[in-house]
Amino acid sequence: MMKAIRIKYKSTKQKAINYMKNGQLSAYFEALEEMRGYNKKLVALRLK
Repeated sequence: MMKAIRIKYKSTKQKAINYMKNGQLSAYFEALEEMRGYNKKLVALRLK
């Protein structure tokens, strides 16, 4: 489970970088929010 979430986090991070390079700020912020959700899930799984 953690591995799948980590992979999604990394792919979303790469998307965010690409959005920022292209100047697509709204998509960039949406990707950051998505990364934040994955990060919260990873922290929760580590605490179990």
